[in-house]
Amino acid sequence: MTELPDIGKISQDVFNELIYPRLGAKSNKVIVGPYHGIDVGIVEIGNRAVAMTTDPVFIVPEYGWERSAWFAIHILLSDAVTSGLAPSYLSIDLNLPLEMTRQQLEIVWETIHKECERLGVSIVCGHTGRYENCHYPMVGGATVICVGGKDEYVTPAFARAGDKIIITKGPAIEAVGIFATSLPERIRETLGEEFAKKAEDIFWKMSVVEDALTAVTVGVRDEGVSAMHDATECGIWGGLYELAQSSNLGVRVEKEQIVVEDCIPEICELFNIDPYSSISEGTLIISARAHKADEIVKVLSEKGIPASIVGELTHPEEGMVLIEGGEEKKLEHPEVDPFWPAFFKALER
Repeated sequence: MTELPDIGKISQDVFNELIYPRLGAKSNKVIVGPYHGIDVGIVEIGNRAVAMTTDPVFIVPEYGWERSAWFAIHILLSDAVTSGLAPSYLSIDLNLPLEMTRQQLEIVWETIHKECERLGVSIVCGHTGRYENCHYPMVGGATVICVGGKDEYVTPAFARAGDKIIITKGPAIEAVGIFATSLPERIRETLGEEFAKKAEDIFWKMSVVEDALTAVTVGVRDEGVSAMHDATECGIWGGLYELAQSSNLGVRVEKEQIVVEDCIPEICELFNIDPYSSISEGTLIISARAHKADEIVKVLSEKGIPASIVGELTHPEEGMVLIEGGEEKKLEHPEVDPFWPAFFKALER
């Protein structure tokens, strides 16, 4: 029996042993159910596909209330859009700490409202209250619902050997965005004022909503995108591993082909973390049919989203392969994200 991790998401072994065998009533309308490494569930109702995702509402006061609320809603929406469908509805529960004031809640809620309004998301139900033993950053939970045609969504089941892998923005977007926002003085004293200001802009890249909705304009399934996964905990290496595994395929990827945003290497070196295994909300991993991959990179670039083709999905017997410095080695899931220990150590300093 596998034990729970000290911190963070449960492992695949715990999921398979404890969660997966107990999923309530069975229904043939559930097309994609809970599975380790898949961001959304999908049900088919009539001639429509309904994609759903649930996550914590993640509010960090140290980011500033507006920035924190922006990030909270984009965490939720970023999982939802990996279905290939635009988000339509939001159900949200806020279990607020006693110290939160009306003014702070007003800033948070106004920001959530404005982002939902801008992206066409209707808030349909929820619950809001202040309670003892509720603490930042986890102050509730929410479900995002997307609705589309039965031929419009994507899922790892549509991925095939030979599909190209595209990665947007590169490694450690979230890790660096959080470091730059939470510890600007440390960055400023080591790397300079101008560098620190530039690094803070990375915070606003911590979303894959535009990435995903742009990519699927080329087409889906045999005409474009076959599957998508955002690189959250354990970063690009974890995300690639999870996408391949959930597709029942292997993967072959070249590290040097992955785009890297400005400021990322220097800040990861400063805080002594590996960029490629560090949390990276804002980085989208896309599998796409080979004949459409270049076009997807092109439309992303036209939107100002850096992206590159970094490898391909392979037959499962070929395994998980990472090419680094011209040498092949096994791509392994990091299991533990290096960001959180480094972040809390830096806060203590």
